[in-house]
Amino acid sequence: MESLILGAILAFSITFYSIPAIINIARMKKLYDYPGERKIHVDPIPSLGGLAIFAGFILSLLVVADLSTVTANAQYIFASFIIVFFLGVKDDILVITPMKKFIGQVLIALLLIFKAKILISNMHGFLSLGIMDPNVSFLLTMFTMIVIMNAFNLIDGIDGLAACLSIVSASVFGMFFYLNGDTFYGLMSFCFVASMASFLIYNFPPAKIFMGDTGSILSGLINSILVIRFIETAENSKILPSLSSPAMGFGILLIPLMDTLRVFAIRIFHGRSPFSPDRNHIHHWLIDRGMSHRSITLTLSVAAILFIIFTYLALPLGTTKVIVLQILAFFAGIYALYLTHPKPKMKVVSDEEEKESFVKKIFYQSFAGNE
Repeated sequence: MESLILGAILAFSITFYSIPAIINIARMKKLYDYPGERKIHVDPIPSLGGLAIFAGFILSLLVVADLSTVTANAQYIFASFIIVFFLGVKDDILVITPMKKFIGQVLIALLLIFKAKILISNMHGFLSLGIMDPNVSFLLTMFTMIVIMNAFNLIDGIDGLAACLSIVSASVFGMFFYLNGDTFYGLMSFCFVASMASFLIYNFPPAKIFMGDTGSILSGLINSILVIRFIETAENSKILPSLSSPAMGFGILLIPLMDTLRVFAIRIFHGRSPFSPDRNHIHHWLIDRGMSHRSITLTLSVAAILFIIFTYLALPLGTTKVIVLQILAFFAGIYALYLTHPKPKMKVVSDEEEKESFVKKIFYQSFAGNE
């Protein structure tokens, strides 16, 4: 318990005191997330909050964790965090293509699967599946990691939302690992929660800074590691002996996961890249209904907690039935929302529009620098 408290305090403090300095540097160097066709905000806002989240999380974990008691594979987990950091920083400052970002995510997944040995090996009864063939396990784990990383990246569309959902999910995982005696993963969870909570002070509507891809992809990576560890250990745990751990893990991450999978399916159905921009995310729909960033963030955070409680109570039904119920409940909510909101705008930005936006951004930077 002492290590968890110390780690959380250290993570919170480092992040909290780093952000004002990052905001000042971003303003001096004009490192903003500028308004545009795809943006919801109307003013240039620094988007390097992920640097502070990473610093608070990684430094507190390195200082407090007793790495001698952790499997030797932990070094590869830390390596994956560092790779995400550089991938995210480059995208936040220079902007990289979706394909390059995807390749980076694949490499991170490969590192964790083959070197850190983080794998989903058992589906615990989902569709009557148990222990899986190694090749199937490899593909499922890679798919899970990439989807979760993109889910938190894409849900980061309004002030405070990705941070709040990250806090909810990591808190649940952290409590499980702590009560189950899984110290390293419990510490990882709570250091991340504390760092994200500190960031939320500056990001809660109206936001003074965004987490950027550095923070959102890191959030997805951490949650993917935590949920896979949860699935692999929950069945034999001291506090949650359950054959439905995949359903519980899915329920904890349900809103970002289902929103991303739904939007990807819509884009593919319309013959477009799953990474093409539109306004089909849940937060876009709620904004079109006139809700504020603050209201949307609080509403979806409460919904995430309710899904977790619902999933826990339904676990005795078994993995398959619980996951089917989760999906039905999610789409029932989406259908109700669809009936009461304007038709979504499925805007695709062309290469010419992208170039024009880039020129405007350069002009804005030059003009601002001459003030």
